[in-house]
Amino acid sequence: MDININSQESALFNLIASVAAGLGVECYVVGGFVRDKILGRATKDIDVVCVGDGIALAQAVSAKLPGAPVVNFFKTYGTAQIKLDWVEIEFVGARKESYRHNSRNPEVEPGTLEDDQDRRDFTINAMAISLNEDSYGKLVDPFDGTGDLERQLIKTPLEPVKTFSDDPLRMMRAIRFASQLGFSIEPETLESIAHNKERIRIITKERISEELNKILLSKKPSIGLDLLYKTGLLHIIFPQMVALAGAEYIDGHGHKDNFYHTLQVVDNISRTTDDLWLRWAAVLHDIAKPATKKFEEGHGWTFHGHEVVGGRMVPRIFAQLKLPQNEKMLFVRKMVELHLRPISLSKEDITDSAIRRLLFDAGDDIDSLMLLCEADITSKNKQKVKRFLDNFEMVRRRCAEVEESDHIRNWQPPITGEIIMKEFNLQPSKQVGIIKDAIRNAILDGEIPNEYQAAFGFMIDKGTELGLNSMNN
Repeated sequence: MDININSQESALFNLIASVAAGLGVECYVVGGFVRDKILGRATKDIDVVCVGDGIALAQAVSAKLPGAPVVNFFKTYGTAQIKLDWVEIEFVGARKESYRHNSRNPEVEPGTLEDDQDRRDFTINAMAISLNEDSYGKLVDPFDGTGDLERQLIKTPLEPVKTFSDDPLRMMRAIRFASQLGFSIEPETLESIAHNKERIRIITKERISEELNKILLSKKPSIGLDLLYKTGLLHIIFPQMVALAGAEYIDGHGHKDNFYHTLQVVDNISRTTDDLWLRWAAVLHDIAKPATKKFEEGHGWTFHGHEVVGGRMVPRIFAQLKLPQNEKMLFVRKMVELHLRPISLSKEDITDSAIRRLLFDAGDDIDSLMLLCEADITSKNKQKVKRFLDNFEMVRRRCAEVEESDHIRNWQPPITGEIIMKEFNLQPSKQVGIIKDAIRNAILDGEIPNEYQAAFGFMIDKGTELGLNSMNN
């Protein structure tokens, strides 16, 4: 099979081959690089396996490279890494692995290339390209990985129950590859994931979230999320999302299946942005619907306040999944809490006051919020979708007009708490907050212009109303 190796890669492989020959060791390029080259996908990682000491090979290669780049090595695992400006190369000695039942960390011993390919997770990742003089460039494919690439199939090289029991993270990886590549999982392999799902509990939350993030960043995340649900893995790692599944009916009134609605929203937004955290906002936008679901006679199903309750759930979910507890989490929470606002504006005559408040609350994230709201339109009624999108476009125009005239995005009122305290000889107190909020609301509601003198006069009037004396009186 022809594999398209570019000149830069070819020069590197020739160098590695020459160094390996000098050390008298067999050497192969393996795994994801081979897979992606056959698929025509870009890759920035190269894994090199030698039948011998991988760290020694890395150090010898580094000595021959311009500038002798640093070799980062991990003696426990016998691996070494060299970072160049265009690629990262990892070297490892071929090995056999055995696992204890309660750990995914293997016990390692030296092995042959065949041993090393046996331990690989999937057939499409078990292919190797020889860098040896007598077989240079030959594809070594013992499990028909090329055939599975053509069939677009994820399949384990050995019995799947052994592959997944040894390292349960491979169950997440199988689903992640299916989502990234748009492949199917071979039936026996898929059945084994469902059968071994409880083994995922020995995997750290950080590693699970790393795979979840890669699924979310794939072209069509619903493929992976649906497979996680159908295999039962999602029930263990993210039960709050599973709670969205299903539709309940009373007196002929039913609500939509919010799990599959969420998957469609995630796919919709994935067509417009690569922002991982905006995709997480799509996952979590309706997360509180199960907690707020209520049937009202004569009206049907309601989910009042699900955006507020959902916002409060975001920090707990991020902590549970070991996702960052920083501005990324705050952004997702903000998106969840605000995701109904533009929708409500699109259904009524929009006042300048309502637009000002939306711009003030959303700040620089207004464009992200509008993308989320547009992705949230999942009706099968094309006319309804068009009507909503037209309304959203109108909201966008009105936001642009108000922003141009009032400059309200990321705006702070011209009167600060310090000015209020100085004018009325106050210490930090509830009264200061009341006056400050009143000024802000008066400007947002259009009662006074966004100008210092007008705001100062309003402050004096509000202070007098509260029984306060100005220092200038």
